[in-house]
Amino acid sequence: MLHYCTGCGAVELPPSMTSRWDIERFGIVPMATPRQADVLLVTGYVSLKTLKRIIKIYEQMPEPKWVLAFGSCTVNGGIYWDSYNTITNLAEYIPVDITVSGCMPRPEAVIDALQTLMEMIQSGEGGAYKKYKENYEYYKKNQDRVLRKTAPILGSSETESIYQEKEGNYET
Repeated sequence: MLHYCTGCGAVELPPSMTSRWDIERFGIVPMATPRQADVLLVTGYVSLKTLKRIIKIYEQMPEPKWVLAFGSCTVNGGIYWDSYNTITNLAEYIPVDITVSGCMPRPEAVIDALQTLMEMIQSGEGGAYKKYKENYEYYKKNQDRVLRKTAPILGSSETESIYQEKEGNYET
């Protein structure tokens, strides 16, 4: 697994790796790079800047790959639901296989979600990454719509022409 910890998720996920819960007994081990991982855990709120990185990480992962979204922040923005800078539904930008409820989920819920994912994989159900390939235009349109907000306001004429060429003329 590769975990992308944002906010409180960085504090709540590690207990599931301690001797009390020990997720390694299920064969779930943290990896250092996206190219070594097949499960991406997004734990916590997602800002516009982190969305860019999550998309890049997801696209670098080899297939088959799965995504687990933890907490209410990845589903509806959590306590940041009305922030201009927070994504309110991660599943609009990358396919999410399992959403783990809780703010933040307890280690028991994390282990249960990972076991559910294993069962889905064994039964042939877990394949949201195929949906990403089939509906790439939908995901890309959503990504571009949101990431356009991060375009530089005082850019050079070079960057302005890049943004104008891409998907029609919109203001930077």
